[in-house]
Amino acid sequence: MRRPKARQGGILMRTSSAAVVAVALLLQACSPQFRNHGYVPPESAVSALTYGVDTRETVSATLGRPTTTGLLGDSTFYYVQSRFRTVAYQAPEEIERQVLAVSFAPNGTLGNIERFDLADGRVVQLSGRTTAEIFADRTFINQLLGNVGRFDAGNLLGDDE
Repeated sequence: MRRPKARQGGILMRTSSAAVVAVALLLQACSPQFRNHGYVPPESAVSALTYGVDTRETVSATLGRPTTTGLLGDSTFYYVQSRFRTVAYQAPEEIERQVLAVSFAPNGTLGNIERFDLADGRVVQLSGRTTAEIFADRTFINQLLGNVGRFDAGNLLGDDE
């Protein structure tokens, strides 16, 4: 006995629809996703500033609070904005960065405005913490066992005699 053709076609249609949905989901997972971080004021706001007249307070009121300030006091305001792209399982990649540096003269007025982008950037090591060389070739167990016999039990109990 043969099955009706209409029913066989329905199964085939469902299978191909499921395959199309699976391929669409797979392609969706591989599409890039973007994240934005930070804030850089628009050029119209920056052009409203006047060199030698505006102070830290007026710059902050006009442009908003800076992302960060200079290390030595408030000599420079930094506004930083970054855009990251993530594709599937890969690590996020920074594809765009803008930095607006607003520096002040010693008298506290606006001194200079500079713009930087990702092409101007370079990797800067912010922290140089490393393990001292004397411990580089010793494991934790070697260090622990090396201290056996180097302490006085009387000091542990608080005896000062």
